[in-house]
Amino acid sequence: MSITSSPTDSLSQQTAQRSLRGESNTQSTAIPPSPRKATSAILWLFAVGQLGWSILSGVISNWLVYFYQPSDVLISRGVPLFITQGAIVLGLTVIGLITASGRLIDAFLDPWIGAKSDASRHPRGRRMPFMRWAAIPFGLVTTLVFISPINSESVINNIVLFVLVVAFYFCMTCYCTPYNALIPELGSTQELRINVSTAISTTFFVGTAFAYLVPNIASLLPQNWGYVTNFRITIGILSIIAIVCMLVPTFTIDEKTYAHMEPSSSNVWESLGKTFKNHQFQIFIASDVLYWIGLTIFQTGMPFYITELMGFNDSMTFVFFAGMTVLSFLFYPAVNILAKKIGKKPLVSIAFIIFVIGFVLTSISGQFGIPRMVWALVMVTLSAAPLAILGILPQAVLADIAQADSIVTSEKREGMFYAARTFSMKLGQSLAMLLFTSISLIGSAGLGYRLTALVAAGLLLAGGIIFMTYNERGILKIIE
Repeated sequence: MSITSSPTDSLSQQTAQRSLRGESNTQSTAIPPSPRKATSAILWLFAVGQLGWSILSGVISNWLVYFYQPSDVLISRGVPLFITQGAIVLGLTVIGLITASGRLIDAFLDPWIGAKSDASRHPRGRRMPFMRWAAIPFGLVTTLVFISPINSESVINNIVLFVLVVAFYFCMTCYCTPYNALIPELGSTQELRINVSTAISTTFFVGTAFAYLVPNIASLLPQNWGYVTNFRITIGILSIIAIVCMLVPTFTIDEKTYAHMEPSSSNVWESLGKTFKNHQFQIFIASDVLYWIGLTIFQTGMPFYITELMGFNDSMTFVFFAGMTVLSFLFYPAVNILAKKIGKKPLVSIAFIIFVIGFVLTSISGQFGIPRMVWALVMVTLSAAPLAILGILPQAVLADIAQADSIVTSEKREGMFYAARTFSMKLGQSLAMLLFTSISLIGSAGLGYRLTALVAAGLLLAGGIIFMTYNERGILKIIE
């Protein structure tokens, strides 16, 4: 692939187009100052925003199904049923349909938000105003998701939960799409792209770890308040923390200093069409959808794998996830260094393979007379390195693709690229919820949970095979 125009050519084209539109010469010849190179401090302030939204995302991913489709252990603690239980049509459950439908409906709004952000002419930037507006509703809705108007199984609760889940994902889009679009802006060089991806991956895992603390924090509250009340209060506390974190970058980073301010001229559908015509992006997004389906199935199933298959208390979910996170962090320096030396593609491919092995072994955990702690350690150990690699590098890969595309097309549409990725994430999570809530009902004695881990393994295998066709050398050659 060759570069079709230089930055100078692009400026000349823009000047000519403005002249044809009858705009003033002063406007047409004004050259905006080059963005300043982001420092490490700026990258970490930016990463605090990811800490916030990953707490909220983790709460929904880890505990929504656990709360609304409770296991026998949870029911024995007196947790009531709030929504219709069991399969209602074609083996699909209400909670599965609600979560999947909510994500799918909102997913189609992602391109609209991405295009709006790309085309924004707000004096404070194209991204930060969206993030500042979305932070508080995002946290508030997360808490409301776990509050049902009727304290028993009810169709009204079904409807309310559906509306709140849609609202949650819409708020998530309004914050995360502009947020992610700043990654290639702040990561203006190959080294900075890997560094900013490392920083946000770090805060992502810390935020997700906080989300796993829900039952642990709830257990510290007065037990006479009841399990459900303590569960809701805990989520409210985490939501407040998340809101503060999400607002940090919007008040501490001047977008005009570190990012390009030129708005895109393409409308929503034109921009979306241009984005999906990029062949390397097609490869990335196909692999990414499969990755999110498999990862979300595993993430949703983790509390069940630990409690139902391995026989631990649900409070151990945080313990094992914390161990997984700490071990994963140990790989971060190596991932950061190796990605700069050998490239991102080999490491991502290896991560897919290791994940597949880990998911397969999780599917048979708790059997063959092997102590349950051994199974837990196997799951934690085999997940650590892939979580580090796939937590850091896909964001950097997409930043590479977006930057290469802006060079070839002379149009900056980072928001649309990340909106499309958010779409793939939500599509994957939607399908994962449908699959997990339906497959987990198969058989007895944990058979359904074992099958979910196997399905996740198969999806990750397919995603890895697709990603191996990604032309990283061609993309980097355009950028260089």
